Amino acid sequence: MNAINRLAAVISLASLFPLSALAADAPAESKGTVEVVHWWTSGGEAKAIDVLRKLVEKDGYTWKDSAVAGGGGAAAMTVLKTRAVSGNPPSAAQIKGPDLQDWGALGLLTELDDVSKANNWDKLLSKTVANTMKYDDHYVAVPVNIHRVNWLWINPVAMKKAGIDKAPTTLDELFAAAEKFKAAGLIPLAHGGQPWQDSTVFEDLVLSIMGAEGYTKAFIEQDEDTLTSPKMTEVFKALKKLQGYMDPDGTGQDWNLEAAKVINGKAGMQIMGDWAKSEWSAAGKKAGTDFECVPFPGTQGSFTYNIDSLAMFKLSAKNNTPGNIAAQNEVAKIILEPEFQYVFNQNKGSIPVRDDLDMTKFDSCGQAAMADFKAADKAGTLKPSMAHNMATSLAVQGAIFDVVTNFMSDKNADPAKAGAQMASAIKAAL
Repeated sequence: MNAINRLAAVISLASLFPLSALAADAPAESKGTVEVVHWWTSGGEAKAIDVLRKLVEKDGYTWKDSAVAGGGGAAAMTVLKTRAVSGNPPSAAQIKGPDLQDWGALGLLTELDDVSKANNWDKLLSKTVANTMKYDDHYVAVPVNIHRVNWLWINPVAMKKAGIDKAPTTLDELFAAAEKFKAAGLIPLAHGGQPWQDSTVFEDLVLSIMGAEGYTKAFIEQDEDTLTSPKMTEVFKALKKLQGYMDPDGTGQDWNLEAAKVINGKAGMQIMGDWAKSEWSAAGKKAGTDFECVPFPGTQGSFTYNIDSLAMFKLSAKNNTPGNIAAQNEVAKIILEPEFQYVFNQNKGSIPVRDDLDMTKFDSCGQAAMADFKAADKAGTLKPSMAHNMATSLAVQGAIFDVVTNFMSDKNADPAKAGAQMASAIKAAL
């Protein structure tokens, strides 16, 4: 389904959101207003985005927060599409990866040439990050951070209780550790049974079992031979085995609620991107002491990334004032300044998009992530996350989500058939 049709599909929802409730005039004393639609709503995430709000307000602008709960961002995207097709877009919205191209093709995004050139974005950003932010060679969004997706989080106290000497580095060691956590009366793997969480685990297994090349062929090229290969059958077998160690009460649980179970020692491990660290930090825990972060077993040397970004929209006639345009540009400028990059990413758990900052200000997880990002970029093993809107269109991602979720929901699902089902679902979505 193409970009225009995907947006048109939600036009009928416009009446559900009264525009007067979503738009507000700036106070008389404000230099201008910027309204931001996003889904940074968990404890650590909310603290991180509040850093940006304070910096914008410090410069005399009004920040209108339009947060929409939901870790995967699906609810926020529904609101955003409704706003856009109704002619009342926000100033900025959290949009990622290939979706920026769709919005750009529709002519709804504003170009950030002035602010990007004035602040040397091309020199500050790696080509991978910069190219992701551009449409038709113009910046239409500003990158906020870089998340590593293929992380495994472990509670050292729980490890000791279960008699585990070291963090697992292979899938066999992961399963062995899970058995020991289970024998110690702990939940081996904290996991919320939501489609995006299921597919996060699935993509980690694809990278672990099929390697970086297989990952590319499966998720970026959507190669049918790869999707239906014996290796993909191994992936689904491993997923089914891993499911047996997941939290039995995790169905429908948000990721941060599951993270809390690892933090408080009820669970031993969690497979989650580095936004999980924001929950550990918010709880006053320290990397290397209170928790361990290691690459998902078998994915060492590779780095699956998720780049959060704010896209800037062409404002409606009512809101297209010099002050509001200046507010947009101010947000874009502030996001790449060192002050924001340090504080936001330290709170969010991610790493800066700039590669010229002092990483000694970050904990061991942050330092390891930056080193691995740069190494993977050079080695060609830096891969966009399928589960987090970086590798495919939303339509293809949705097809993969459906197959993975249905597989995990069906006790009698056949791993040997799942790959073919995925290939068919992807073909139908294209």
